[in-house]
Amino acid sequence: MITHPSYAVEPWCLRETKLNLDVLPQSESVFALGNGHIGWRGNLDEGEPHGLPGSYLNGVFELRPLPYAEAGYGYPESGQTVIDVTNGKVIRLLVDDEPFDLRYGRLHEHERVLDFRSGVLHRTAVWTSPSGRTVRVRSARLISFTQRAVAAISYEVEPVDSDVRIVVQSELVANEQLPERGGDPRVAAVLRSPLVSEAHSAVDGRLGLVHRTERSGLRVAVAANHSVDGPERTKTFSESNEDLSRFTVTSLLRPGQRLSVEKLVAHGWSGTRSLPAVRDQVDAALAAAASVGWSGLCAEQHGYLDDFWSRADVELDGDAEIQQAVRFALFHVLQAGARAENQPISAKGLTGPGYDGHSFWDTEIFVLPMLTYAAPEAAEQALRWRHATLPAACNRAKLLGLEGAAFPWRTINGDECSAYWPAGTAAFHVNAGIANAVLRYAAATGDLDFEREVGLELLVQTARLWRSLGHHDHQGLFHIDGVTGPDEYSAIADDNVYTNLMAQQNLQAAADMAERHPDLASTFGVDDEETAAWRDAAARMTLPYNSALGVHEQSTGFTGHQMWDFQGTHEDQYPLMLNFPYFDLYRKQVVKQADLVLAMQLRGDAFTEEQKARNFAYYDALTVRDSSLSACTQAVIAAEVGHLRLAYDYLGEAAMMDLSDLESNTQDGLHIASLAGSWIALVSGFGGMRQVDGVFSFAPRLPEQLSRLAFALQIRDCRLRVEVTGSTTTYTLLAGDALEIRHYGTPLTVTGKAPERRRVPEVPDRPEPVQPAGRRPAHRGWTGAGPGPHPASG
Repeated sequence: MITHPSYAVEPWCLRETKLNLDVLPQSESVFALGNGHIGWRGNLDEGEPHGLPGSYLNGVFELRPLPYAEAGYGYPESGQTVIDVTNGKVIRLLVDDEPFDLRYGRLHEHERVLDFRSGVLHRTAVWTSPSGRTVRVRSARLISFTQRAVAAISYEVEPVDSDVRIVVQSELVANEQLPERGGDPRVAAVLRSPLVSEAHSAVDGRLGLVHRTERSGLRVAVAANHSVDGPERTKTFSESNEDLSRFTVTSLLRPGQRLSVEKLVAHGWSGTRSLPAVRDQVDAALAAAASVGWSGLCAEQHGYLDDFWSRADVELDGDAEIQQAVRFALFHVLQAGARAENQPISAKGLTGPGYDGHSFWDTEIFVLPMLTYAAPEAAEQALRWRHATLPAACNRAKLLGLEGAAFPWRTINGDECSAYWPAGTAAFHVNAGIANAVLRYAAATGDLDFEREVGLELLVQTARLWRSLGHHDHQGLFHIDGVTGPDEYSAIADDNVYTNLMAQQNLQAAADMAERHPDLASTFGVDDEETAAWRDAAARMTLPYNSALGVHEQSTGFTGHQMWDFQGTHEDQYPLMLNFPYFDLYRKQVVKQADLVLAMQLRGDAFTEEQKARNFAYYDALTVRDSSLSACTQAVIAAEVGHLRLAYDYLGEAAMMDLSDLESNTQDGLHIASLAGSWIALVSGFGGMRQVDGVFSFAPRLPEQLSRLAFALQIRDCRLRVEVTGSTTTYTLLAGDALEIRHYGTPLTVTGKAPERRRVPEVPDRPEPVQPAGRRPAHRGWTGAGPGPHPASG
C-alpha cells in the first residue's frame, strides 16, 4: 500500500492523500485505532463505502461449532470467534437530503492522517453532491490510552459556496451487516447476528445499547454522549430500537458557518455482572470522559504518547520508508496491548477479524520483547492474563495425560480452540515461549512481586509439562518426542532443537526461581526431588547434530529427509500448504518459517559462532517464509553472522508486511507479530542486543544502506540509549545511576556522567547463503527488475 501514490513516506505519520476504493479494506486496517481494550477499524465516518466494518472489545467472542469428520479423544468441542460489537463510530451526513457518499457526486479532496505522536486519526474531505452542493468535512477520532473504556470523535461540516441544509446522524449500531467471508456456513450462521438486545435508550444527546451473546453469555454495553455547536436554529432529537440508537442534528448553514459535533463513546462488557451493573459502568466512563471533553482527551493522549516515544522510539538514517514503518509498527503494537489488562494480545490485535481474533505463541516470542523494553506494564498485563488462564491449561494437560499446564495453541479466553492436532496440540513450545517471556520480563524489570505472584507458578507448571512429556533413555539422555516446533511443515517430530532448548531453559529457570522463593514453591508442591529432576532433564537434554554436515538437525533425522523440489515449485504454488498435501511437506526438507534459526536467536548461548554461521546457511536455503513470523528472525541471525545486506532485505520484508500488503491479507487485520518483528530485527539484529541470565549485551553492526541506528531500552531503573554508526557505538544512560552491560563480550559500566563509546569491529567475511528458488527477499530499493516481494502467508 505504501507504494501506492496516495500514500506518502513521512517519519511520524501515515498519510493518504487520495481515496482509492481498490485498497479501502487494507486502509481500514492500517488506519485502525485501539488501546488493547477497544478496537475500531479505520472505516469512513459515514459507514459506507466500506471493505469490512469492525468494532471490537478484547475478550468478547462467540462460540462456534468445530466440525470433525470423525471424533477423536481430546479434540476441542467448540471454537471461539471475535465478533463485531456495537459500532459507535458511525456519523452519517445528509446534504440537502442527499447522503454524503463518496461513490457519488464529486470528491475534490480527501486526506486521512494517522499521527503517531498524537494518537489521533484526522480526515478532511471536500465533496460536491450530485445536485451541486459543496461541503467541507473535517473529522478526528481517537481511542484513549488514559481512559480505557473511551473513544471520541470530533466532527465538523461547513458549506463552501452556498447555503445548505445539513442533517448529521450519530449512531450506535449493533449487528451491522458484514460482507460474506466464506468458510463453513454453520459458523457464518452463528456469527451473522451475534448480539441479542437487552436494553436500548436515547435521551437528548445520550445514547445506549446493551446486548448479550447467545452462546458465550457475554454482556456488552455501549453508550454515547454528544455536544453540539452550530447556528441558532440548530435542532436535535433522539430515537432508539433494539439494534440502533441515533442522535440527529439538523441545521441550515450559510458559507462561513460550521456545525460541530463532539461524540464520546464508552464501552464495557462482562461475563458475570448484571445488566444494570454493566450499564452503570459505561455511564461512569462517559462521565469521566465528559469531565475533560474532546480537548482534554487529546491532551491526555499526547502526554501518554510523549512518554511512550521517549522510551520506545527507534531512529535510523538511510531509509525513510523503514523509519516510517518501524514507528507505524511501534504505534500499532502499543495499540494492541497498552490497556489489554488481563486479556490476550491477539495475532491481529484489534484491527480485524483475521485468525478469528485468536492469540497464539506470537505474543510471547515476538510482541512481548518490544513491550517489555518499551511499555513493561503492558508486557506484565499480558503475562498476568496467561497466569489467569492456568486452570484451563492445567485441565488441558490432565486431559492429555500430562502434568502441569498445556497452554493452548490458539485461544481467546484460555481454552484450546484449535481443531488441528499436528500444529495445535503437538506445538507444546507455546509453554516454553511463555516461560521465556517471564524470564525476559523479570530480568528487564527486577519485579520481585511479579515473580512471586505470577512468574514462579507459570515456570513451575510449564516445567512440569516438560518433565512429564519427555523421558530419559537408557543412556540417561532426555528426549521430547512427537512435537511440532515453530516450523509447521515438520510436525510430530522427535527432539525438535528449538523445543528442547527452550524447554531446557524453562526447566532450569523453574528450579532456580523455586530455590529463590522456597516458601512459595512449597505451596505449589515443589520439593527438592522435583527441582533435581528438572535440573537433570535440562542437563541431559538431547540436541540432534549431523556431524557429517556440520549442522544441528532441526529435529532428529531431519537432514536425512528428501529435499523439497524447489526448482520445480512455481511461484503461484506458494504458500505450499495451500497447494500440496501436508503429508508430503512433513517428510521433506522444507521449512515454513524460522525454527532452528529462532532457537539460535533466543538460545544463542547454546551455539558457537561457527555453528550459527553453518546452521544459518543450511536452513536459509530451506526456508520458504510461508509465514509472516520468519523474516525478522532471519534478519537477526543474518546480521549476527555477518550477512548484513541479506539481513537488511529481511528487515524490509518484516517492516513492510502490512504497509505493502505483502501477503495480500492486510484487509483482515495487521500482522502484529511481524510489526513487532521489525523492532526485533533492528534492535536484536543490527543492534545486536541479547539477554542471557540477566546480563545485557550488544554486538551492533549496520548494513551499508544505514548510516545510523539509535534506540532506547528500559532496563530495571535505567533507561539506556544505544546509537550505532558505521564504526562506533555510543551508550548513554538517560535515567538511572549505573548499568552493567557488555559490548562484544567485554564488560562495560555506563553511568550518567558521560556517554561510553566503543568501536564496532569488522564484519566476518563469509560466503553469502542461498535461498530457495524464487524465495529470496526483495532487495531494498527494488524498482521492478528481478524478483519482488514474495507473497508469504500465515
